[in-house]
Amino acid sequence: MGSPLALLPLLLLLGGVTPIFGGVPMFGAGLPKGGGACPGGCACDRDGAWCRGGGGGVPRGLPPRLATLSLIRWDIEALPQGSFRHLPGLTLLLVTSGRLGSIGDGAFEGLGALEYLFIEDSQLGSIAPSALRGLRGLQFLSLANNRLESLPPGLFQDLGTLTQLDLRGNPWRCDCGLRWLLAWLGARPSPTGPEGGGRCRGPLPHQGTPLALLSPRQLQCQRHELRPFQSLPFSSLGAAPFWLGGHPGVALAQPVAGGCALLEWDQLGGRFRAQTVINSSSPIACHPLAVGDTLLLVVAQVGGGSWVWRRSGGPGSPFIRHQALGSGQLRRPHAVTAARLGGHLYLGVADSSKGGTSTVFRWSSGGFYPHQRLRPWQRDTHLEFLELGGRAALVVCSATRRPLVYRWSGGGFAPHTDIPHVPDVYAAKHFRVKGSVFLCLTRFLGDAKVMRWEGSMFREVQQVPARGSLVFQPLLLAGQRYVLLGNDFAPSRVFRLGAGGRLEPGQELAAPTPRAFVALAAGRQHFLLATSFKGATQIYAHVTEDIGT
Repeated sequence: MGSPLALLPLLLLLGGVTPIFGGVPMFGAGLPKGGGACPGGCACDRDGAWCRGGGGGVPRGLPPRLATLSLIRWDIEALPQGSFRHLPGLTLLLVTSGRLGSIGDGAFEGLGALEYLFIEDSQLGSIAPSALRGLRGLQFLSLANNRLESLPPGLFQDLGTLTQLDLRGNPWRCDCGLRWLLAWLGARPSPTGPEGGGRCRGPLPHQGTPLALLSPRQLQCQRHELRPFQSLPFSSLGAAPFWLGGHPGVALAQPVAGGCALLEWDQLGGRFRAQTVINSSSPIACHPLAVGDTLLLVVAQVGGGSWVWRRSGGPGSPFIRHQALGSGQLRRPHAVTAARLGGHLYLGVADSSKGGTSTVFRWSSGGFYPHQRLRPWQRDTHLEFLELGGRAALVVCSATRRPLVYRWSGGGFAPHTDIPHVPDVYAAKHFRVKGSVFLCLTRFLGDAKVMRWEGSMFREVQQVPARGSLVFQPLLLAGQRYVLLGNDFAPSRVFRLGAGGRLEPGQELAAPTPRAFVALAAGRQHFLLATSFKGATQIYAHVTEDIGT
């Protein structure tokens, strides 16, 4: 056959080494095995060696004058620094059809004459940042058909002579870790063909896309983090945001202090401040509602009855009693929620007393009046308005039964189905992703659940260990979707919302005994408020950093 270098013009003409692998083993065909200075498992001629079916590392005892070396079906755990230093004359190195776990820093040191490097079909999973250091004459590099998901930044920075690169057949993860590679490819005079860079295996936005068709700007290279910003010197239970006349705010229930406070941004001080606006008796919810130009505050409290308060004027004006809510029928209100359905404003109040009845109120003639009483004697803990299949719906959580799903029918809510296999659900919060509706179910003694609406019922998507949790809150913060799991006995956990509504673990927060999480904005700054039943109310700043290289 002569020297294997004679095949290289044909190799390059075909655009890669893979199509002619049938000819590669012929590098050593017909050569004497083990003759002269040739180790077992190898066949050598005057300037080339072909080794097949061995392992344990790079063969030793090969003639140092070799120009070409082919390792076929060779098993190598790792290539450490200087693995080929005993073969300084190599101009072509082929590793294929075997197993090569990783390539370490400086693995090819001493191969200054190497022009062609093929590491293909070898299950290669990782390459060290300086693995290719010293290959100053390399012209053709193939890493095709391996298990590479990413490459370390700067891997090719010293390969000034490289003209051809083959990255096909790898499960590339096209995220921030590959942004440097796209920039490098874009700055080169077409070192690869349209398919030579391979295709993205994930994530979903880029799945199946050739690397050659992506730009660095398309890859997400930002890290989002919540950092402590301010501690407010009071405990709080519920927190509900509102927006009126272009001014955002948050209403806080302070059962220990016996009041409702409005949180606002101090532009001059660059901090948040909270002013008590209503004194009450152990409020469990201070729920703000904007009705026209008027701000209402529904105060549900353990003693003294529940009331609707009305701000008498603009910001800073005092609140005055507007209406008694429920005419004494609400025995032990536990949660308050509101929604607009069919152009009307509805208010739902969950009653957790043994003989109480949760009630849906409707705004009419300047006040809230009972519209529908739900099933009594259930000790309800939470209500959640949502939309299922284009119809209004209501999820009711109770201490005595599984969560019950009501759907709007004939001007009221009718029981539709329950949510199986999840007893003792404390609260339910919903979110939407691409038209699908998901529920986050909080369970103090069991795992928290993420459920998805499947047309007639909710089915489980994911469960999260959550003993000691009373809040499992999805929210949108600075354009990013999060789900926060509060815990009374451990750090709270922040999850990023991934594909298909699945939660991806993020950071932990040292927020003590949280009961609610609320997203805040002040100018271009974004914050997260975490109430605390036994400690100080915490505010975290949402920070975004570019970590791309």
